[in-house]
Amino acid sequence: MSNADWLQKDFYKVLGVSKDASTEEIKKAYRKLARESHPDSNPGDAKAEERFKAVSEAHQVLSDPKRRKEYDQTRSMFGSGGFQPRGTGRGGTTTFDLGDLFGSRTGQEGGLGDLLGDIFGGAGRRTSAGARRGADVETETTLSFDQSMTGVTVPLRMTSEGACPACSGTGARSGTVPKVCPTCQGTGMQTSSEGGVFALTEPCRACRGRGLVVEDPCPACHGSGRGTSTKTMQVRIPAGVKDGQRIRLRGKGAPGEGGGPAGDLYVQVHVRAHPLFGRSGDNLTLTVPLTFDEAALGAEITVPTLGGPAVTLRIPAGTPNGRTFRIRGRGVRRKDGTNGDLLTTVEVVVPTKLNDEERSAVEALRGAVDGGDVRARLFAEAGD
Repeated sequence: MSNADWLQKDFYKVLGVSKDASTEEIKKAYRKLARESHPDSNPGDAKAEERFKAVSEAHQVLSDPKRRKEYDQTRSMFGSGGFQPRGTGRGGTTTFDLGDLFGSRTGQEGGLGDLLGDIFGGAGRRTSAGARRGADVETETTLSFDQSMTGVTVPLRMTSEGACPACSGTGARSGTVPKVCPTCQGTGMQTSSEGGVFALTEPCRACRGRGLVVEDPCPACHGSGRGTSTKTMQVRIPAGVKDGQRIRLRGKGAPGEGGGPAGDLYVQVHVRAHPLFGRSGDNLTLTVPLTFDEAALGAEITVPTLGGPAVTLRIPAGTPNGRTFRIRGRGVRRKDGTNGDLLTTVEVVVPTKLNDEERSAVEALRGAVDGGDVRARLFAEAGD
């Protein structure tokens, strides 16, 4: 709570008691209202949860004689709305924003909030914890090479945190209620001063940012208010995903707390190798065997493609072993809808066994070829 909250909130009205009510009357009123608005009695009712928090907050202040006295004195001094000195506004007065009075606007220091720092325990510069975002969830899946190219919808079984079903997320044993954290006054944040110059705001260590503390914890979640849930979700993996790629799906993680947004789901993708095709960026790769006569004389060969019809590739005469040909548009599907290319590398196959006719033909070729010593350049350059 900020200092302005202390002035604007009427805790007596929240509990439905008079300003001179006794401690016992306050306690009795709190118990009645807490039972009516407890999350166990109103599962999934966000308004009831807010009423429960407001009732608990009011009880924390009014049940403590010292804090009640400070609260009464402050409201008596400054009223319960805006501070209105005489001026030129409507009715002869000008209404000042309590944010100006307490120095709570962005970048503003000082103000009455600093003067009342002892009364409010430095709460003037605290910010409300508000709703809590759900945790991120990580899982993994394995696809075939073809599925990674075309995209696929896969079922993923995930285990994540959610509200504890035994206590409906309150963290307190059934029949009991959590209390407003006395350290952060329910904001879930605490401020510490570094050397008296810088102020560091961080989640309250006493309540771990929840704004509530549990005296009698739920035996199922041990007071955390969180439980483990398992669910199966159908997830679409886009075309062109790579092996080892991490896909982020916004809002598909663990549900938030107190109305906060859900976390994200991260899917680690593993792609099994293909017996023929490989991948290089947005291009597919393929090694094609070539006979000696096809490499020497040239040829037209048929080449398979992934998920499409075969294509004809023209091999020019004198093609060396290891030469790569580019077949455009037969590669990986890109995000913009275009495709990469298919890079086809030829590999000249040398026969391991020759029959008599083949051997005679090769020997005749050897005798007919007059290409000189093809290794002469090696010795010449080695000598340099």
